[in-house]
Amino acid sequence: MTTNQSTEPSPAGILQMGTGFWASKILLTAVDFDLFTLLAEKKQLTAGELKQTLNLHCSDRNVFDFLDTLTGLGFLNRAGILETAAYSNSPDTDMFLDLKKPTYVGGMLKMLNNRLYGFWGTLEDGLKTGKPQNEAKHGENLFDAIYKSPELLEGFVNAMSGIQVGAFMAFAQKFDFSKYKTLTDAGGSSGLLSMVVANHQPHMSCVSVDLPAVTAIAEKTITKAGLTSRVKAVSGDFFNDAFPTADIVTMGNILHDWDEQQKLSLMKRAYAALPEGGAFIAIENVIDDDRKANVFGLMMSLNMLIETGTGFDYTFADFTRWAKQVGFSSTSLLPLAGPTSAAIAIK
Repeated sequence: MTTNQSTEPSPAGILQMGTGFWASKILLTAVDFDLFTLLAEKKQLTAGELKQTLNLHCSDRNVFDFLDTLTGLGFLNRAGILETAAYSNSPDTDMFLDLKKPTYVGGMLKMLNNRLYGFWGTLEDGLKTGKPQNEAKHGENLFDAIYKSPELLEGFVNAMSGIQVGAFMAFAQKFDFSKYKTLTDAGGSSGLLSMVVANHQPHMSCVSVDLPAVTAIAEKTITKAGLTSRVKAVSGDFFNDAFPTADIVTMGNILHDWDEQQKLSLMKRAYAALPEGGAFIAIENVIDDDRKANVFGLMMSLNMLIETGTGFDYTFADFTRWAKQVGFSSTSLLPLAGPTSAAIAIK
């Protein structure tokens, strides 16, 4: 966030933040067009070539403005100018926004564009009413709406994978797995966390648990990765079924979906699945205890208002309090990637 460092008041930061959705929508549109995937394949294209390939019917000047804004924001590189310009990916977009690379995070950005962008437009209503602003606004449960549509479900699974891959990789490398052999990932979605851990920790065997429709997606992903000997996908409802027993139980972006009592219920189920010395680990955008440094975590908590109405992100102090209520003996916090941390509770 931009802050004014001078002694005189200035509207610059206010206006930059107020128009921030302009920059956001430009990037989201480029991702929706698969622009960066195209440039990763072709290496470099002119504005005219991009206009034709992307089937854009606006003026050349509009195309220049679109591409040059992406350049100014650091998402594209450019040689030449206007009609002579040739555009290519920046190192970041080439690595993380090329659909054909395993490091692709665009699934989350596509969900932001296709679902959440519109829902966030009624944040005022959410704050006034305390009600979700997504599909549930018309009487549907968020997860029921997503799970009944194969397209929405696949987009949701891809989004969750995209937003979590960096944190999962950091977790697999930073956490000390030497005392553990088995892991259950509750709400494991595509099985990404289990696969990342298995890749980085050859002695670990992992089970990814989710509802049947998601398990089918995970099974395909695990098979494609060649990890079926050490990663399994099983069906289960984590509010009604016991978790598969394991030395470690993880939840990636799961606890924040629910209210406090439901959070406690999930932590109790994790506790029951663990042996003495076992670890429950929640990987989320844990808010700093002063509630002012991890702004992304705070915004994600507001996103839970938009999505669920009653869910929220939390501080490490909150997590520790809940862990003690459940019966865990100690807690610790492991910073991962960006605003994400692993909140750890030991049985």
